[in-house]
Amino acid sequence: MVSTMGRHFLITTFGESASKYVGTVVDGIPAGLPISEKDLAFELSFRKTGRRFVSGRRENDIPEIVSGIYGGYTTGSPMTVLVRNEDPQPSLYENVKHEPRPGHADLAFIKKYGRENWDYVGGGRSSARETLSRVIGGTIAKKLILLRGTQVGSYLKSIGNVSGSARVTFERAASSKHFPTRAESERTDKRFSKIVERLSLEGDSAGGIVEAIATNVPEGLGDPVFGKLKAALAYAIMSIPAVVGFEYGLGFDGAKLKGSEASDSIVKNSNGTISLERNLSGGILGGITTGSKLVVRCAFKPTSSIRIPAKTVDLDTLEDRKISVIGRHDPVVAIRGVAVVEAMVSIVLADYFLYEGIIPASRIERGPALEMEEKWKNYMREFTQ
Repeated sequence: MVSTMGRHFLITTFGESASKYVGTVVDGIPAGLPISEKDLAFELSFRKTGRRFVSGRRENDIPEIVSGIYGGYTTGSPMTVLVRNEDPQPSLYENVKHEPRPGHADLAFIKKYGRENWDYVGGGRSSARETLSRVIGGTIAKKLILLRGTQVGSYLKSIGNVSGSARVTFERAASSKHFPTRAESERTDKRFSKIVERLSLEGDSAGGIVEAIATNVPEGLGDPVFGKLKAALAYAIMSIPAVVGFEYGLGFDGAKLKGSEASDSIVKNSNGTISLERNLSGGILGGITTGSKLVVRCAFKPTSSIRIPAKTVDLDTLEDRKISVIGRHDPVVAIRGVAVVEAMVSIVLADYFLYEGIIPASRIERGPALEMEEKWKNYMREFTQ
């Protein structure tokens, strides 16, 4: 079971939905990066359960750094972070023990690993609870890439057939942290809120699309064959639970256009630099960054756990059954997915920054670290909930 991702910035996630802890080991962090449990808790708050419009599971998500830190700075050794599971409530999953849930990984897990090894409580290792570990790694990555002024902002672009603004700036994407549905504006947030409220009453769910925008991305990240940045981003984002599609730039809409329509002129800017006129490629050409804003999107399927009955088979009797999943589930899992997508994009960028030598692999000097820390504090002040 592969639980590690990355080449130079490596994250290993561990824990299950009902285990004592979930957590992350991050390796490849240069020494001298300021990081605190407060930083981690801040980012975790944006995927936290028990809030409006998301799962009712009550978790405090308090991170505990147990290695890799001395005096508030990284030492260069692996950082281990633990978060205690406080509210798993395994009794909610008694029926699941013998009735695998449609749309979940239950049946696939049983066939691969054996029913006797299946942790049916909350999906075990396949639970979305695992994404907490990704956000921890993403927080460290976000601070690393901020050393070079790179930032990542994400937002919920659509729920079902209802979309927000067609064109969204980085600033508006980042401002989604102000809204419960992670929409890009107050107007869209109100529209999305009505949809989620209706789904909650109906016991149903809906899918959604998340868009991530990265600004101040250096040109030249990625290699032209198997080291393409777009491939690394697709790998990372498609590994997120419930994600069923990935695209960047024009994405699938590009298949509907003529070459003349999709052509993106190369222009000289007023400052003498050369760039693409419309950035239809989403900041990547040939798998290599162009220096323009990086724009990626992914599709989340509707939450599989819903109150509306669906067909399954009793594993003990092999008789047909109807299952209605009663518990604490997200009407639109993409809402909390916004924070996870943002984390995974940051992790990939940090990995490539280290690979390309944009960030020193061994040690960060104190001056740049303190400048970055001031930017980070401003960011936290702006979006403190």
